[in-house]
Amino acid sequence: MFIYCCLNLCVHRKSNCVIYLQVFNAKTAELLSHHQVEIQQKFPKEGWVEQDPKEILKSVLECVERTCEKLQQLNIDITNIKAIGVSNQRETTVVWDKTTGEPLYNAIVWLDLRTQSTVERLLKRIPGNNKSFFKFRTGLPLSTYFSAVKLRWLLDNVEEIRQAVDDGRAMFGTIDSWLIWCLTGGKNGGVHCTDVTNASRTMLFNIHSLDWDPELCQFFDIPMEILPKVRSSSEIYGLMKSGALTGVPISGCLGDQSAALVGQMCFQDGQAKNTYGTGCFLLCNTGQKSVFSDHGLLTTIAYKLGRDKPVCYALEGSVAIAGAVVRWLRDNLGIVKTSQEVEKLAAEAGTSYGCYFVPAFSGLYAPYWEPSARGIICGLTQFTNKNHIAFAALEAVCFQTREILDAMNKDCGIPLSQLQVDGGMTNNKVLMQLQSDILCIPVVKPSMPETTALGAAMAAGAAEGVGIWSLNPGDLTAVTCERFEPQINPEESEYRYARWKKAVMKSMDWETSEAPSNGDTSIFCSLPLGFFIMSSMIMLIGAKYVSELQHSHQYTKFED
Repeated sequence: MFIYCCLNLCVHRKSNCVIYLQVFNAKTAELLSHHQVEIQQKFPKEGWVEQDPKEILKSVLECVERTCEKLQQLNIDITNIKAIGVSNQRETTVVWDKTTGEPLYNAIVWLDLRTQSTVERLLKRIPGNNKSFFKFRTGLPLSTYFSAVKLRWLLDNVEEIRQAVDDGRAMFGTIDSWLIWCLTGGKNGGVHCTDVTNASRTMLFNIHSLDWDPELCQFFDIPMEILPKVRSSSEIYGLMKSGALTGVPISGCLGDQSAALVGQMCFQDGQAKNTYGTGCFLLCNTGQKSVFSDHGLLTTIAYKLGRDKPVCYALEGSVAIAGAVVRWLRDNLGIVKTSQEVEKLAAEAGTSYGCYFVPAFSGLYAPYWEPSARGIICGLTQFTNKNHIAFAALEAVCFQTREILDAMNKDCGIPLSQLQVDGGMTNNKVLMQLQSDILCIPVVKPSMPETTALGAAMAAGAAEGVGIWSLNPGDLTAVTCERFEPQINPEESEYRYARWKKAVMKSMDWETSEAPSNGDTSIFCSLPLGFFIMSSMIMLIGAKYVSELQHSHQYTKFED
């Protein structure tokens, strides 16, 4: 049997995230029990997104205890739990003090935009301001998305972190590193490590040598001694040091999107999956060959399922806003009271009636990588109502996936014949049918949409020293699926897609990081305009003075 811990953003409570813990039967892949705890997401300033690392850890420990209680109620002996797998949001960044075990700042979440000025400053040091300068080493463009710029911001702006680095007390990691370190002992001998999939999202990791890159660390001015040791995705990292599962090995670690790829059993070259969560993430397995995109996609590590196993790569398209747009309709506009109502409204409309929604709340990710873009809703008429906007919001998720799939087909040369999907949003049947219509290919959804959990469990169970889950294709349990076939003609699909692309162009270059000093919006900020106005005022005053002189002279003459 198996236990799995995962941190993922949810879409059903305002400003919250969820810690999931699920237990699987290693023979049948059956989900035996689960528990989840919501944690708060913080927005201290516009564009800033944070989480409390201590709250994350506390919630994980609570999930462990509650799940074990549920298993005992089912008469399942918890000593049958043989291993633990961890999955997480990949780029979210934490720095903590290894002597006290305390975080030195809140975790900066992958969606956070505070580092835009940091990116622009770093870009000036690159020949030609080329965002893709490090692409063939990291697979990534220079962007606010990745951990290195978040860490650079922390070092530049948090004195407590700078001091901890100088004193040799600081540790950096993504959420997986923080959890594994804490669960294996923390300040009393905790293991400071990460896996290749999470490391490949930092911009400090060489995806060919599979280690931290000294030149990249020097470019970002990040001391290498604070970085975790990089391990494979499937091996024993350490043992649980407290709680109901004391002594159980933690033996699986995958970034959430890689975990979903494994859970969907996409082990062959060319197999792909799309995860619909807060964002949308389409990954295509490219095998042991790292393929570099000419169309705005990322090259990332898919998995390395054992210390002596080969590394496999993937092409990835990342969409920042998917499920988050549904939450926005609920929390910001108040169009619905629950996320489930969006599906009902969209079904009632059956069309957007020419309304198009580009949810570029955090700029645009793949294939544009344009942080200046902002969200727009266009094509509105007096007839447009909330049903049409709900439909347009779901359609926007599908259009963004279409853009990524088009780029992936061009890079791989072999178009996908179907799309495998997972994630919480796949419960929305209107969305899944829309996705099939817009892609003009079938969409296949497994009976258990949370394949991220299953992937982490598989990696942990297959680890050397555990060996209770076989990853041989012939041994893998077949997954029952629901299939959605296209129901509109390709011409209509192309027309709607072209109109949406037109809306995307209008969302570009909306925001800049430079603003007038002190927020001065006075007309005198413009020198030519100010000069013109001042000159005009002087001329008016002068004219009035001359007029008064003439009038005075005439009056004097009359008096004489």
